[in-house]
Order: sequence, then structure tokens, then C-alpha cells
Amino acid sequence: MKKTDSLKEIIARKKERIALAKAAMPQEQLIAQSASLPAPRPFLEAINKPRNITLIAEVKKQSPSAGLIRENFNHAEIALAYQEAGAQAVSVLTEEDFFAGSPLFLNEIKAAVSLPLLRKDFIIEPYQVYESRFYGADAILLIADILSKDALCEFITLADTLGMDCLVEAHDEKELKKVLSLKVVPPQPAEAPALLKPAGKPKRKYIDFAVGINNRDLHTLATDLKTTEKLFPLVPKDRVAVVESGIKTYQDILFLKILGVSSVLVGESILRSNDLQSSIQDLMGW
Repeated sequence: MKKTDSLKEIIARKKERIALAKAAMPQEQLIAQSASLPAPRPFLEAINKPRNITLIAEVKKQSPSAGLIRENFNHAEIALAYQEAGAQAVSVLTEEDFFAGSPLFLNEIKAAVSLPLLRKDFIIEPYQVYESRFYGADAILLIADILSKDALCEFITLADTLGMDCLVEAHDEKELKKVLSLKVVPPQPAEAPALLKPAGKPKRKYIDFAVGINNRDLHTLATDLKTTEKLFPLVPKDRVAVVESGIKTYQDILFLKILGVSSVLVGESILRSNDLQSSIQDLMGW
């Protein structure tokens, strides 16, 4: 019996969703309506605290690997509890068909909290980058497994032009080498897309982004913390490194802190608790 490739299924459905979104709101309209939005909140700055491991707490109702995670699900209330517990940023799962998310969650959570928001989805087209800005994302997740180097550079540049940061994730050594080889030069103001305001970022040689290590294989959905053990030593010490998936206990956090990890992205192990704030404090040792 042939094994199901979860990632292929998700991407196929995502392409259908993008077509519907474009029909409902063309890209030009997204760009025009985003021009008057407040500047994005600084995501990279929020999760990069020297000598401390920071928390990106995830808002997620369900997943293909875990099924229904939280029955009593109010995305804005969950995000507010995360903020009150001391999280540095909120990851918002916006994929509709497999994770029961919605891009609308971004705008509604943004109204409830002051933390920067990461849009966690399967971004495969520039349209989704503009869409992320329109709905209130401050940063976007990019997955090395599903994007070429050229596409990664294009999306990082576009996000930067719109004032957003990026978290670029890898699951194996080949993907990590692809991510670390990216040298994305900031666009000149004249090259910025029409109708967009300059992002106001300081002058720099390359666009900075966070490097993600995902312990979950998106094809099989299996999780192994040894992925981080293997890949993290390859990440230069000056890069912001975020570890995702499979983090369940304070012992896991201690192990990652000793390694030198900058930040962790955690959802499921927090969301299964009735007391979100206590769950976060127990996990992080705060």
C-alpha cells in the first residue's frame, strides 16, 4: 500500500485556495488596500534576546498529525493568554483545510494583542505574501522543501519590501544548506512595487531572516528532536535559530537552551492544557 505524502496533499489543496482568493480579491486590490496599514511589528527583534530562549506560541485548532487539538477554540482569547504568559510572538496557523485556520485570524488576533504575529502557512506564490500583509502578519513562514532558492529569495525580498520578517525553515541537511546559502540583497527604493511605501528598514548588505529547524517531516508527519541535534551545529552562531515541533517539556527547553537555540515555536503541547498560562510557564521555566 502506497504511503500518503501529506505535504503533496496540502499543496494541491492550497493551489485551489489561492485561485479562489485571487478571484475574490485580485493582487492589485490587496496591494492598494495594504498601503495605508500601520507598519508591521518587529518579529525578529522580538524573538532575538541574547542569553534567553524566547517563545513563539502557536494558535492552532487541529493538525493532520494530531487531529483536533483544542475543542474550546477562540483564537483571539488564546493569543491574549499567550501574551499574558510572557510569550514573545504568536504564530497563527492560517491553512484552512487541514489545520482549520483562516487568514482572518491574523487581523482578529492583531486587534487583541500587541505581540508580533507570524503567519504559518504553505506559501507558494507572491500573492500570499501580499495577502499576509493585508491581513496583518508581521512575519511569514517560508518552507525550504517546497520553494526553490529563487523563490525563497523573491519572497524574502517581497516580504522585506512590505516591512515583514521571514522565518525560513528546513528539516534536513540539504534544505538547511539551501537556506544558509541565501544571500538576499535588499531592493533599491526604485525597485519597490508600485503603491507600496518604503519599509523604513536600516541600510544593510543582506536581508536578515530567522532560520527554522523543523523536527517534523512534513511528508510523513513523523517528529524527531534528534533533527535539531544534528542540524543546529551547522547554523552560524550569529543567526537567529528557531526550533519547531516536538517540544513538550521543560527538559526539552533546557536541552535547546544549552545548545544555544534562540527561540522555540510551540503549539500542541501548550494548547492541550486547560490553563494556557500555567502550561507556558511550566514549559519555559518562567
